[in-house]
Amino acid sequence: MRGFVRVGRPVDGWRFSAGTLTVFPVRVGRVDRTVAGQAMVLAPVVGLVLGLVAGLPLPLVALLHGPPLLGAALAVGALAVLTRGLHLDGLADLADGLGSGKPAAEALDIMKKSDIGPFGVMTLVLTLLIQAAAAAGAGYAAFVTACAAGRLTLVWACRAGVPAARQGGLGAMVAGTVRPPAPWLVTVAALLAAGFAAPGTGIGTAGALVLPAGLLAGLGAALLLLRHARRRLGGITGDVLGALVEAATATTLVVCALLG
Repeated sequence: MRGFVRVGRPVDGWRFSAGTLTVFPVRVGRVDRTVAGQAMVLAPVVGLVLGLVAGLPLPLVALLHGPPLLGAALAVGALAVLTRGLHLDGLADLADGLGSGKPAAEALDIMKKSDIGPFGVMTLVLTLLIQAAAAAGAGYAAFVTACAAGRLTLVWACRAGVPAARQGGLGAMVAGTVRPPAPWLVTVAALLAAGFAAPGTGIGTAGALVLPAGLLAGLGAALLLLRHARRRLGGITGDVLGALVEAATATTLVVCALLG
């Protein structure tokens, strides 16, 4: 961890990551930018755990000979519950802000409102439909990979050089806290893990390439969205981070379903 962020206790970073990104009752002690950087580096591991737990309806429904879409819908719903809908809320808020066409300051004000506008509703519905339909075809291993890929985007979005769009809030806390070469190292580790896990998942003879390809596609889509959000808003916010997670998750599932 010393090469990733300033020195701090890894357990503090783990608590911050799990306490922020999940509904699990984790007591968060120390909170500062050092710990925030550690938490973002650990976010893909949290995503892995979320995927392993939330994705269980997929194999269970299949074992009971139920329709794959039912298992996928239950898995997507379980993931929303286990994350308190945090990322979905961010996705809707960002859609409303960017969809308004307003300048950065006004768009950020729209994103802070508690209600959801038409752009947010449409984006939420479409994203959840895509995730469920793709998960039904992609399966459990791809779902787990997609959850990890979604949280991998946080490592890149919070890397040094990416500013916060506003003062205060989660975005300001974590912006720029991940130091080089953490994003590259964590991505390589995730790709290797996906490649080694794929052959035993039954997703085809090219399985060793399907999950890493999906992960890379999800990360690429999220980075494009991040670039657009930075250009429009000037940096990241907590809502931007949530939207990146959902975009990467959906893209990873779609690619795995198409390739698998």
